Amino acid sequence: MIDPGQVLSGESGIVTGPRRRAVAFARDLADSAAAWLMLAPPRLAAAARRAPPRTVHVVGVYGPDGARAMAGSVAELRRSRHTVTFALGALGPRSPALGAETLLDGLAGQGKFENLNALLAAAPPPDPDWVIALDDDAQLPGRFLGAFLVCAERFGLQLAQPAQRHASHAAWRVVRRERWCLARRTRLVEIGPVTAFHRSVAGELLPFPPVRMGWGLDAWWGGLALERGWRLGVVDATPVRHHARPTASGYDREAAVAELARFLENRPHIDRGTALQVVERYHRLDV
Repeated sequence: MIDPGQVLSGESGIVTGPRRRAVAFARDLADSAAAWLMLAPPRLAAAARRAPPRTVHVVGVYGPDGARAMAGSVAELRRSRHTVTFALGALGPRSPALGAETLLDGLAGQGKFENLNALLAAAPPPDPDWVIALDDDAQLPGRFLGAFLVCAERFGLQLAQPAQRHASHAAWRVVRRERWCLARRTRLVEIGPVTAFHRSVAGELLPFPPVRMGWGLDAWWGGLALERGWRLGVVDATPVRHHARPTASGYDREAAVAELARFLENRPHIDRGTALQVVERYHRLDV
């Protein structure tokens, strides 16, 4: 029998209170200053301009309170030189700002991954280089996609996510931004708020298994990666903010934990100690 306590992070990751938020924002500012001392932003921008264009398919679901943030993410992703297609779903009515990207609406009542699978079925991606699952409470940094893909591909990551800023809601401390790093190879990649699947693994991981909220998917991904030699990682050079709503604020936490236990019962997975491991750190693009 799976013990969820050995799989979950054991931390809420919710940054609340004036003092904690002030400390977190100060750490974020210091991280950004360190990145500029490394000249990481201009070097990554130059590398992104030289990199071959990729095809990227983005799937995501937004609620009425997340439509504005999702529209901002769509605009940011469109600013890249890559070919980006979108298949979005609305929990309620579709947003006028996202009319062209929204394929399904009225999705309230279904789980996140049930809705993502419906979107993947409604618009099957034509074998893109990358598939990105995007939440509506993520704020992407400027020039995100080019720099993110440069790092992911340069360091051979097949399942990747951007790091989360310290002021974000992040259950796993290993995915928070690490100073002086461009990226890290890890054992864990989260189920959100931004998860990228390279074509080398997308065919085996998508569509998602029949789960509602997806707790335990990241532990399963980690277990599969250990078995099959997949490279997972966190890109510190392109940190996102994830602070619009706390994790599990819109659904039953106990139900999500029970789903995790059932899902992992007969599947390979990693435990908390393994999930917190950093396999390798990357400080330069020319590794």
